[in-house]
Amino acid sequence: MPRRSSAPEKTRSLGSSPRLGAHMSIAGGMTEAVTRALAVEATALQVFVKTPNQWAARAFLPGEPDAFRRAVADGGLDGATVAHASYLVNLASPDETLWERSIAALAEELQRCDVLGIPGLVVHPGAHMGTGEDAGVERVAQAIDRLFNPKGGLCSKGSAAVLLEVTAGQGSTLGAKFEHLGALLEKAVVPERLGICFDTCHALAAGYEFRDAASYAQTMKTLDGSVGLERIRAFHLNDSKLGLGSRRDRHEHIGKGELGLEPFRLILNDPRFRAVPMVLETPKGDDLAEDRVNLKLLRSLINR
Repeated sequence: MPRRSSAPEKTRSLGSSPRLGAHMSIAGGMTEAVTRALAVEATALQVFVKTPNQWAARAFLPGEPDAFRRAVADGGLDGATVAHASYLVNLASPDETLWERSIAALAEELQRCDVLGIPGLVVHPGAHMGTGEDAGVERVAQAIDRLFNPKGGLCSKGSAAVLLEVTAGQGSTLGAKFEHLGALLEKAVVPERLGICFDTCHALAAGYEFRDAASYAQTMKTLDGSVGLERIRAFHLNDSKLGLGSRRDRHEHIGKGELGLEPFRLILNDPRFRAVPMVLETPKGDDLAEDRVNLKLLRSLINR
C-alpha cells in the first residue's frame, strides 16, 4: 500500500553518535529510571509510565513529573526518551469490553507521557483473535481515531505520539507485516500522531531478512514504501534466540543470537537514523551489568 503523505517533519540533526540506551525499571519512582540509565552511560531511555501488567495506574507523587523532566534534561536524554505501553492493551480486540478498556488505558498512558514530557509511546498493534487481519487493522484504526480525532478525541489536545511496533507475528498479532502499519497510517485521521518502532528481534522473527548489506537495503526499501522511513521514531535493539520467520518473540543479548552483529552495525551507521533513540530490551540483573556489556558492544560497531 502506498504510504500517505504528511506534513514535512523537522530535519533530524546528526549527532556524533547514535542515541543508545535501554529500557529501565521505574521501581522507586520515575526519576530512578533516569538514574539507572545514566549509570550505564545511556544517551537514550525507555520506561513504562505505569505498572505494565495492571490496568490501574498509581497517581504520580507530588512533584514527580517535574523531577523526571529535570532529570531527563540534566542527563542529556531530552529527545531520546520513549515509553512502552501496558501489555494488557489490545486495540484489535473483537471483544467490545476489552477494546473499550484498551482505548481508555492507552489514553491514560498518553496523557501520562504528556505530563512527563515523553514524546512517544510504543504500542503493539494488537491481536485480532481470529477475526482476520483486515478486521483487526480496521479495529486498531478506529481505536486510534478515538484517541486523536480533532473532534473530541480522548488525547486530541496532547502531543505524545503512538509508535506502532513491528511485531514477531505470533498467533493472531498484527504488525508483523509492514503493510499492516502502512494501512493504519493510511486510515489515520491524524497521521502525524503516529510513528513506528522497529524491533530487530521481531523483524527477523516476522520473516524480514536484514543480516547483510543487500538484504538490509531491501528491507528498509520495503519499509520505506509501506510507511516511510521518517516514521521510524524508535528502535528496539534485541538479538533473537530463534531464526528467520520463527514468528516467536525471544530476545537475546547482542551478538549472541541469530542476528549476529552485522545488522546492528548497519543500523548504527545508517545516517538516516542517527537521531532516533535506540534501546535494549535484553535480559538483565539489578546491577545492570548486561546492559553495560551490550551497550559497549554496540558502541564498538559505530564507525567514528
